[in-house]
Amino acid sequence: MQEEYSIFRRFPTLELALEIKELLEDNDIDVVIDDNVPPVDVTFSGSTLQHKIELRINEADFEKAEDILEQHSNAVLDEIDKDYYLFSFTDEELYDVLLKSDEWSSLDYALAQKLLKERGKSIDKELLISLKKQRLEELAKPDDNQQAWIIAGYIFSILGGFLGLIIGYFLWTSKKTLPNGQKVDSYSLKDKKHDKGIFYIGVIIAPIVLIMKMLSYF
Repeated sequence: MQEEYSIFRRFPTLELALEIKELLEDNDIDVVIDDNVPPVDVTFSGSTLQHKIELRINEADFEKAEDILEQHSNAVLDEIDKDYYLFSFTDEELYDVLLKSDEWSSLDYALAQKLLKERGKSIDKELLISLKKQRLEELAKPDDNQQAWIIAGYIFSILGGFLGLIIGYFLWTSKKTLPNGQKVDSYSLKDKKHDKGIFYIGVIIAPIVLIMKMLSYF
């Protein structure tokens, strides 16, 4: 079942994850909780060293889950202490929270809207939709930082190591999950051609090297 679900949120602690899990399940959304990050699922939220606990739900439930968290956050906005860190944010910083909502909690996202409105800024549904669309387009762009991995993959594959085969397969099949649950390729088509080549070189050479090593024992 877990493979059919997409990462909805990441949390630094189990307690925070369980709180949201309970809220979603109370609203009839099935949730899978996991602290193991699949190596081929590079997600939108950045370093997994900072967000280890994952909540996964069906992609079809993403919009409903977002609405649930938004309603929950709006219900407690008036109870937030004035020393909460978002109150000291500039307008620009608050707009950045709205743009990069996937990097912030639902409470921060709702509070940023409230504070901007109180400061006389125009915040409407069309603006929020536009910002989310802009964010998705930015996150969907292929990563361009795998040159070192490509070089290492070719070296290990040509030398006959299974590590080259593994690197090639990982880069070739690597995906990242966007905030709306959609999964897209992590790397560009050009880079994926290299990754595919690394994998097939490994498939051909690794068994040959293994056989030669076995024959050397006789």
